[in-house]
Amino acid sequence: MIRNFRIVKVDCKYCDYLRKFDNRVPYNAGSKELRPFIGILFIVNNCEYFAPLSSPKAKHLNMKTNIDLVKIDNGRLGVINFNNMIPVKQNNYELFDLNSIPTTTVELNRQNLLKTQLLWLNRNIKNVKGKAIKLYDKYKNNKLPERVKERCCNFILLEEKCHNYGIK
Repeated sequence: MIRNFRIVKVDCKYCDYLRKFDNRVPYNAGSKELRPFIGILFIVNNCEYFAPLSSPKAKHLNMKTNIDLVKIDNGRLGVINFNNMIPVKQNNYELFDLNSIPTTTVELNRQNLLKTQLLWLNRNIKNVKGKAIKLYDKYKNNKLPERVKERCCNFILLEEKCHNYGIK
């Protein structure tokens, strides 16, 4: 059974914790605190993984789709950076409410973009999840080109740290 993607917000304290072990873990605090991460991408090695979305930028239109990057609607709706995906547990994230009533134009625009991204991602779920799993497998088996591996989070180390998070 394939589960649809959901938009989630990962706890910034959890990301800070992971960043102690891997500086490639993305920041999501301060002005970016509301930046959601998309999930559930896939389960591998008994871990849930989530990857950050990037809002559309002009450069996305010209970027090449790579093993660690998926262009959403050819880049018109942004990208998913699989190189920055992180393992999480349910207590490390919360669902992002796409049905809340926006109070500003910025919130309305963000919500509309997220809904459109989510629709596209769920229509292309097999391809998107397959890409994430392929990247993970190649990383784990040390079969990635060095330039790609250098920009990836250390998935294996982060899984261990995810498991240990909150254990005293």
